[in-house]
Amino acid sequence: MEFERESKLIIKAYYNVYNKLGYGFLEKVYENAMLIELRKFGLYCEAQRPIKVYYDGMLVGDYFADIVVGDKIIIELKAAESLCEEHEAQLLNYLRATDIEIGLLFNFGKTPQFKRKVWTNIREDSGNSGNSRSINLN
Repeated sequence: MEFERESKLIIKAYYNVYNKLGYGFLEKVYENAMLIELRKFGLYCEAQRPIKVYYDGMLVGDYFADIVVGDKIIIELKAAESLCEEHEAQLLNYLRATDIEIGLLFNFGKTPQFKRKVWTNIREDSGNSGNSRSINLN
């Protein structure tokens, strides 16, 4: 698995935060706590990193990834009852809009949940827009 070491550290950071804070806080609280944990593990991470979305070569929108680790992994955080298709689609769209191919989706709900998404970035100019696979790691 690509970036296995980083992925394992990120998952460990998630459980550290979840076990200390539990559920019920806003996503921003979990984001700030995750940044602390990730940096404890020596991972370079950026919060609220801008992602530009293009259509036919023109900028059509700006989004912000919750956390990007080392230009390799996008982390999307949720504080919802449970993960749903829309959450997964949001993460996949972030991956599609960047050169990053691995995303981790974490939910700080009553029950901890996370999913790993992999998007193979084959750009549309080659006639293929890429593909994804989802790995549920619960």
